[in-house]
Amino acid sequence: MTPKKIVITGGPGTGKSSIIKHLKTRGFLCYDEISRQVTLQARKDGIEQLFLANPLLFSKKLLDGRKQQFLDATNETKNVVFLDRGLPDVLAYMDFIGDTYPHHFVQTCQNHIYDYIFVLAPWQEIFTSDSERYENFEQAIDIHHHLLKTYKRFGYHLIDVPFESIEKRSDFVLEVLNL
Repeated sequence: MTPKKIVITGGPGTGKSSIIKHLKTRGFLCYDEISRQVTLQARKDGIEQLFLANPLLFSKKLLDGRKQQFLDATNETKNVVFLDRGLPDVLAYMDFIGDTYPHHFVQTCQNHIYDYIFVLAPWQEIFTSDSERYENFEQAIDIHHHLLKTYKRFGYHLIDVPFESIEKRSDFVLEVLNL
């Protein structure tokens, strides 16, 4: 049986990675967000802000990495795999910055379908910026709207995660999935 692929998505600073970390402590298989890895690798290669210097290359690296995560998740032996962001996030961010992308970006999203999409809305009380997060809270709200639009474009039913503690948010996700 192919594992269910569960995406936790939302704009920057909404608590996605915290939920993923918490689910790991509860024994669930989770794949981490890869954008920080791409950003840090680019810095090692001498490009301080790849997303700003070459958004299309940055996005291609994210798309390739998330596609690989999707394929890896398909081959796991667990019943479910949680992913910190999904393929459509790449397109949503490109739309947010007003950049164009090749049609194969769209095809990749059409050809790799997730089972559930949980969305975390912007939450000012927990939002913080850091050296890998360039967006402010107003931009996080705009990104959130782009994420909703993009996932709906691909026909996904979106499940809103309530504003609660990490434990309660994780419990919510697990209850919806009957886990």
